[in-house]
Amino acid sequence: MLKLLVVEDHAMVREGLLKAVKRVEPGVTPLGAADAAAALELLADDDDVDLVLLDLMLPGTSGMALLGVMRRRFPTIPVVILSALDDVDTINRALRQGAAGFIPKSSSTENMLAALREVLAGGVYVPPRLRDLVERQQARGRTVAERYGLTAGQWRVLELLTQGKTNRQIAEMLDVTEGTVKIHVSAIFKAMKVTNRTQALLLAKKHRQKI
Repeated sequence: MLKLLVVEDHAMVREGLLKAVKRVEPGVTPLGAADAAAALELLADDDDVDLVLLDLMLPGTSGMALLGVMRRRFPTIPVVILSALDDVDTINRALRQGAAGFIPKSSSTENMLAALREVLAGGVYVPPRLRDLVERQQARGRTVAERYGLTAGQWRVLELLTQGKTNRQIAEMLDVTEGTVKIHVSAIFKAMKVTNRTQALLLAKKHRQKI
C-alpha cells in the first residue's frame, strides 16, 4: 500500500491534493503536512512513506531548503515539487537539489497523477513543454563544472552563489554547516583562479553564455 505525503500550507489546496492523490492507484494512503517541521516529524516517525509532493512556497522555511534537508535525511524517498513557479531556473534548481520531478500548479489533475506514477516507477518527471530548455541549461551547468573540475557539492554552492545567497542561506538550503560552505567557496575560488565572489560569478556567467 502506497503512502504519499503532501506538504502544502494552504488547507483547502492540501485537502484537494490529498483527495486527488488517492487516484494514483487503489489503496493509496494520503498524509498531509502544513509546514517543514510537521513534514520532517512525520517522515521521522513513519519510514514507509513512498513519495513526497512538496510545495515550494512554505511559511518559515522555503520548499527548496526543505527539499535539501529531505534528500539528506531521507535519501530513499523521492520528492516531487509542486509549484506555481515553473521557470527553467526554478526547475533546474529543484532537480539539482535532488527532486525526482517538478509539476507546475497549472497542470491538470490527470497530468499530475501521470507524473507521480512516472516517479513512483523510477523515472524523473519534467513538464514536456519545458524539457528541451531544462536539458539545455543542465548542459551549460555541466560545462562550467567540468571546465573547472568542480565537485557536485561545489557546483551546487556556486549555483546558489549566482542566485545571491549568503553562506548562511546556502548552509540552510543544503543542510550543512556554514563552515562547510566556506570550505566549498574557497575550493571554488581556487579552481576558478579568482579571489572573490564577483569574479567567480562573472566567470561562470561568461562560460554559460558560450554554450
